[in-house]
Amino acid sequence: MPPHPSVFVSPRTALAAAAAALAAAGVLTAMPAAPAHAAAEHTLFVAPTGAENADDGGPGTADQPLATVAEAQRRAREFAAQADGDVTVNLLDGTYRLTSPLRFDGADSGRDGHTVTWRAASGAHPVLTGAEAVTGWELDDPATGVYTAEVGTGFDTRQLYVDGALAQRARTSLARSDITLNQDGFTLDNPDLGYLAGLPDQQRVELQAMLSFTNRFAPVESISGSTVTMQQPAWDNNTYGYDTIQSPFRTPTFWLLNSRAFLDEPGEWYLDTDAGTLSYKPLDGQDLATTPVELPRLETLVEVGGTYDEPAHDLAFEGLTLTGTTWLHPGSPNGYANQQTGAFITGVQEHRPADAFTSCAVGCKGFEGARNHWAQAPAAVQVSAAHDIAFDGNTFVNLGSVGLGVGNDANAHATGVGLGARNVSVTGNTFTASAGGGIVVGGVRPDAHHPSDERMTNSDILIRDNRVFSTALEYLDQDGIFASYVTRLSIEHNEVSDMPYTGIGIGYGWGANDPGGSPEYLNRGLYDYQPIYDTPTTLTDVRVVGNHVSDVVHTLFDAGCVYSLSAMPGSTIEENVCEDSGQLGLYFDEGSRYLTAARNVFLHTAGQWAHANNQNSNLTGDQTLTGNFTTNPAITGIVDGERGNTVEGTVVFTPGAIPAEASEIISNAGPATAHRRTP
Repeated sequence: MPPHPSVFVSPRTALAAAAAALAAAGVLTAMPAAPAHAAAEHTLFVAPTGAENADDGGPGTADQPLATVAEAQRRAREFAAQADGDVTVNLLDGTYRLTSPLRFDGADSGRDGHTVTWRAASGAHPVLTGAEAVTGWELDDPATGVYTAEVGTGFDTRQLYVDGALAQRARTSLARSDITLNQDGFTLDNPDLGYLAGLPDQQRVELQAMLSFTNRFAPVESISGSTVTMQQPAWDNNTYGYDTIQSPFRTPTFWLLNSRAFLDEPGEWYLDTDAGTLSYKPLDGQDLATTPVELPRLETLVEVGGTYDEPAHDLAFEGLTLTGTTWLHPGSPNGYANQQTGAFITGVQEHRPADAFTSCAVGCKGFEGARNHWAQAPAAVQVSAAHDIAFDGNTFVNLGSVGLGVGNDANAHATGVGLGARNVSVTGNTFTASAGGGIVVGGVRPDAHHPSDERMTNSDILIRDNRVFSTALEYLDQDGIFASYVTRLSIEHNEVSDMPYTGIGIGYGWGANDPGGSPEYLNRGLYDYQPIYDTPTTLTDVRVVGNHVSDVVHTLFDAGCVYSLSAMPGSTIEENVCEDSGQLGLYFDEGSRYLTAARNVFLHTAGQWAHANNQNSNLTGDQTLTGNFTTNPAITGIVDGERGNTVEGTVVFTPGAIPAEASEIISNAGPATAHRRTP
């Protein structure tokens, strides 16, 4: 429930408090003081679609609310332009079915120190959704138990949400021995798969390849006899680089997805876009007459962003449930040529050699020429070219990709303007049950780490008291919380749990963009395509403090509770709890430098409690690890006195005899009590 209006905290007040905390920690040197002003001088109420007594021509009061969000936004803009007080738009209880995303730019922003807040009305639980409810189910085939419903045509989706859970698209597994991969696709070696050549709508069928640290999707072009030809450039891009479909870093798992012929397991679904028919096989005990089924139509819900000259600012979002989106790009001819942590290759690659299927299956010089053009998965809620923005107490659930994207590259923002996010607070929110990760801050292209315009720099971001759990259910490579290039970032007292890959990831670039470059990437040929920078990146002063990370790295590999890349001066990882990691505790990957990890607690990590990748000619080093507690004594790649490292005061303990200091750290980790998840 959102706080009562009398105790509402504006984004400027929240950010000022955050600034004080960060400054006290030596991370933030200066932030504008929040001006004093009266609370909520302009108030509007809006009701969900179809509500009685709602009228866009009415006063917009609690008893005579507005009928549409669009009218509420128009009036809020008028009030904001007066610059004489705060503006609060209260959303009454119910479901708001959006037919287009809500976009907030400079015209929607608070003026002269005032804030425009979109929030749940007191006691209400409003839901903003990009999905439509599916009803009218009929039993289609008693023998298989598959039901169908008419949903119309003219749209597509990759996601379906049934009773609040992400349902599985119809699929069938492929053993590695069933197929032989080649540069155009693959041949079918198992005669039992001969039926595939007779499938209708073959271009809607996809191959999913779950590998080591990548999870890839590529659509089929055609199936003729035993020959499967894949769409381009998806196939070229998915067989190019590292952890590729033909040369994965561990035993792969393959599926074919998205054909009505594959719909044979409870919980699976298929959308016939030509007939406008949705098919679903219920789970045991599900009654489709009463079970809610939501079919997403939109790819984004909320787009906050202006331009660098006229940014969005002084906006707050509080107590809302944001749900019901899809993401269609992976089903396009580009597929999802996943590289790492939501970044992917798209489009025809200029430097890809003709024999890349063999010569670039495990990296090559041409592949290095692609790095600066990787794209990012877009979020359902996006913030860029914006400052003084706050998200507090919202729920991000059943979304088709990332929940919240802050200052990502332009390709990941529907406004067309990326980066440029500063003074953004994300506090007390819940992220769960979505196709992608929870929160992504920052971009991966050159302007993210060496901006051509200083206004592009992402800075002063606070992520605190959030719960991120049981998400990244389809795009398994995405982290619970991930931040690439940010100046002054605090990730503190969050819960991150039940994740397929890394819990919290910080940094990007593998050290290649740091001053002087990386000898490893000089050898690989990267600097034939980009400069060797002589100035630092924007990645500095990162705090990862007091988080509780558990049950991560349970599906993919090469990850940990906290994962880092590249140099980040002045950064700390302190008093976190890492519990039941499927691989590592702390993973200092390529180029990680200038981090201090102190007083963290590691319980039951399957692998080392700390590991640094200093192989080949990586410059990984300059780590200070002091006073950490662990049940697993193993540590690799970090030796006291070597490569600028300090390792001292490590306490190894058994789970039945937790030291008092470690016990206190465990007790204090994770969100504040008011934001903790009820078991």
